Amino acid sequence: MASEPLTIDVFADPVCPWCWLGKRRLDAALAARPDVNAEVRWRPYQLDPSVPPEGADRAEYLEAKFGDVARVRATHEQLVAIGRDEGVAFLFGEIERFPNTLDCHRAIRLAAEEGLVAQGAFVEQLFELYFTEGEDISSPDVIARAADEAGLDVETLMERLDSDDDSEDVRDEIERARAMGIDGVPCFIFAGKLVVMGAHPPEVLLEAVDRALGDEDDVED
Repeated sequence: MASEPLTIDVFADPVCPWCWLGKRRLDAALAARPDVNAEVRWRPYQLDPSVPPEGADRAEYLEAKFGDVARVRATHEQLVAIGRDEGVAFLFGEIERFPNTLDCHRAIRLAAEEGLVAQGAFVEQLFELYFTEGEDISSPDVIARAADEAGLDVETLMERLDSDDDSEDVRDEIERARAMGIDGVPCFIFAGKLVVMGAHPPEVLLEAVDRALGDEDDVED
């Protein structure tokens, strides 16, 4: 008899560089446990839902939000070095816009209907397009490109995205995440009970996998 799947809910935002590192580290952890039947489900979370629908000039946005541009630049340099060691190519200089990611999250939610593997591939493409090509991932054309490269049914996804029917559902899901106490991303919830916040190294996520398969409840920071 096949084992019950281990559900892993990942709350993330496609404009969060730590979320891309978190995804890669989770992939590495699961690769070390090929016997585990894992179902990774990507959940919506917006770091800043106040960003206007058309997005904002990224340099102006970062200066207004953080003030200390030198500190932001130093953080980016650190992320570039970390990413290089983990096969993630951050090219922050290519990014001109800071997008509102609501439509990204709507598309990610719809992608799950084609399977969780397809959803994960789509998320990876969004990270790639934003952080290595500087694309505006709130643009329908860019979302369609990510969907195509992930092997999704682009026409159906874009038709449904154009309807705007599920926007409130996604906003509600984001608010529920905040109500649960999630105040940053990435946030991993293993088997609906074990919470790990942050882009921890693969060995930490691997330990969480093993613990979630047992009976322990806990929260990792």
